[in-house]
Amino acid sequence: MTDEHLSATHFSGLDLPAPVRQGLEDAGFSHCTPIQALALPHALTGKDVAGQAQTGTGKTAAFLITVLTHLIRHPAPTDRRPNQVRALILAPTRELAIQIHKDALVLGAHTGLTLGLAYGGTDYDKQRKQLADGVDILIGTPGRIIDYFKQKVFDLRQTQVLVLDEADRMFDLGFIKDVRFLLRRMTPATERQSMLFSATLSWRVMELAYEHMNSPVKVQTQDEQVTAERVRQVIYYPGNEEKIPLLLGIMKRSNPDRSMVFVNTKHMAEKVTAWLQGNGIPTALLSGDVPQRKRQRLLAQFETSVFQVLVATDVAARGLHIPDVSHVFNFDLPQSGEDYVHRIGRTGRAGAEGDAVSFACEDSAFYLPEIESYIGFKIASEAVDPQLLLEHVQPPAKIERKRGGSGDRSKGRPPADGDKPRRRRRRKPTGKN
Repeated sequence: MTDEHLSATHFSGLDLPAPVRQGLEDAGFSHCTPIQALALPHALTGKDVAGQAQTGTGKTAAFLITVLTHLIRHPAPTDRRPNQVRALILAPTRELAIQIHKDALVLGAHTGLTLGLAYGGTDYDKQRKQLADGVDILIGTPGRIIDYFKQKVFDLRQTQVLVLDEADRMFDLGFIKDVRFLLRRMTPATERQSMLFSATLSWRVMELAYEHMNSPVKVQTQDEQVTAERVRQVIYYPGNEEKIPLLLGIMKRSNPDRSMVFVNTKHMAEKVTAWLQGNGIPTALLSGDVPQRKRQRLLAQFETSVFQVLVATDVAARGLHIPDVSHVFNFDLPQSGEDYVHRIGRTGRAGAEGDAVSFACEDSAFYLPEIESYIGFKIASEAVDPQLLLEHVQPPAKIERKRGGSGDRSKGRPPADGDKPRRRRRRKPTGKN
């Protein structure tokens, strides 16, 4: 069955409890996306599912609908203690965990099920108290959850449902040992329902699935290419000195309501932000060392169009779900095909169209062959027409820089994720008895 036929599947044709139907209606969902149409018929019967689909295709709703339905139809055992979670949803980044929780609040509003959220960087004691009081569904990042688990704030011996979201990113960010630690301390795979969703079901991901799931059904949308078909991709070959005028020129002409500009280093992020602000474009900067509260504030302002552009490194942008991003600009080409797919997946989400514009400059053009090999086709190229370059470029604005800090990285686990187990500081003697 083609993805077009799958998209015609209506939620009304699925066997769902009334509270879940009401949540779908509140969210404005009527028809399934292809991955939902493939996964839900299996998942709603209690089968384990390993699903593959591109980013922004409705995977979150697929597993939330399943989790809510399962918990409603399989009441908690009478001997369950309040601090024993019934469902665990693991995400690789705090932004994704926050987004899943936000979606769960809408879809689960009429179910009576309680939600908990645990991620690093902020609200340590608040999150801890919430879990100690007891929640049905725990959503969060592995490190912070393990921290509370080791303190016996909650336990996993009554877990009825497990979800691993973006499993491929779990590997990329080095979370797999943490994930396995948790999976080995919950109910056996034969006594719970498990779901795994990923943009790519590589052999590493499927090994994880077969090790910790119960004969999972593998479902995969029929995407002919790794990147979203509705994203128009183009690449320019500017000289280094042409990159800023070219970026400004394209932005001035296309005037996108909401766009993201990706760079490879924090230093370049600051530089690009300064040029955009200096030329009258409201811009925010998101790098790996931005504190969590400020990150959330910037993202909220970006979603409400306080800022027109968000400049980000890969470290800062992993797991972001921002609606209505019309343009993605790769000011620097990423070092891998996976990062390229992740970046341009910020636009063209949930069936919408989008534009991905990349610059293959003197410093990053040699990454292009690997990117094109990964996505399976050559990206259309266009000449750098002098008319595209902004003619009168204004000086960059002054960007306040924080002294110190550990900088940013283009690879590896985010240094600011804050989800490592918290170390207790010793109090210094006061000299008082």
